[in-house]
Amino acid sequence: MLNFDFYNPTQVLFGQGQIAALSKLVPANARVLLVYGGGSIKQNGVYSEVLAALAGHHVSEFSGVEPNPSYETLMRAIEQVKAEKIDFLLAVGGGSVIDGAKFIAAGALLADDPWTILEKYGSNVSEAMDLGVILTLPATGSETNASSVVTRKSTQEKFAFMSRKVFPKFAILDPSKTYSLPARQVGNGVVDAFAHVMEQYMTYPVGAKVQDRFAEGILLTLIEEGPRALSAPDDYQVRANVMWCATLALNGLIGAGVPQDWATHMIGHELTALYNLDHAQTLAVVMPSMLRQRKDAKRAKLLQFAERVWDIRDGSEDERIEAAIARMQAFFEQMGVKTRLADYQLGAGHLDAVLGNLEKHRYTKLGEHRDVSLEVSRKVLEASL
Repeated sequence: MLNFDFYNPTQVLFGQGQIAALSKLVPANARVLLVYGGGSIKQNGVYSEVLAALAGHHVSEFSGVEPNPSYETLMRAIEQVKAEKIDFLLAVGGGSVIDGAKFIAAGALLADDPWTILEKYGSNVSEAMDLGVILTLPATGSETNASSVVTRKSTQEKFAFMSRKVFPKFAILDPSKTYSLPARQVGNGVVDAFAHVMEQYMTYPVGAKVQDRFAEGILLTLIEEGPRALSAPDDYQVRANVMWCATLALNGLIGAGVPQDWATHMIGHELTALYNLDHAQTLAVVMPSMLRQRKDAKRAKLLQFAERVWDIRDGSEDERIEAAIARMQAFFEQMGVKTRLADYQLGAGHLDAVLGNLEKHRYTKLGEHRDVSLEVSRKVLEASL
């Protein structure tokens, strides 16, 4: 029997027309700060729908939260929160906007420098502002979890924190609001969700049959629907399935009670912090090499992945494993996400900085067995060139 604590208090409203529910979800007397990114919500109609739903509420705005949200930008938002006595945050956008809002929610009520939240991985967060979410870019799953990732541009550092205090109170998911997403963001979102599932699934067997089948179902759905999201961008059913996959990939359920391996993510964070690659791009680069490098430790799950997800049953064990990894890599490419460092103009001369940051941030014992040393990380990166 597995032992785990699965906790997720976020209310999810899924489907077309759900933005109208804001009028009941946000307290009438709340002083709301609408947090968003570069302004695409004004072009796709989401912005006007939000304001219409919040008619009669006190609403201020903070825009400009960038991909890989920066500490520097978010600190300006915290200053606005304090100056305007804001007491409710509404994040409208993708994972970066939501992650940023979580940091604002916690940082605005912290007496110390908010950066300490990242340095202490959220252990010093004792309270946070109320936060709601309207998701427009399915990818990170941040809409229904308690995690956030923030980059400090001045020091080229990217850290994550986790706190139950920053769970969104509600998350509105309307698949029709994703129709206008650029192909790059669609591809990134599918790859991001796929990688999230893999890092909770691709470890070693522990008898968690339900989690395994659940994870495999999400992977199969992404493989089936991901390319369709690119070829038929206005297909509601396709968009709905992709959006729900991304949410379920990281809401805590498939990872409950099972070993997890976030080594690929940690290396990916350093690539983003140093060279500004999209998060999904780093995952697509690192994950295939990581699995090849560690195939012996992950052999049982890799064989299961080959059979159940890719229907690969013929050949030796090593042949089946390689075929499964190659199929995964080809899928990333099919989604428009390149899988070699050279595709992003990065070569061998860029690796020492990544390894230096891994050492600086004490990411020297990663993986489910804590056996991903700096030397292993170097081999993975070299194989990713």
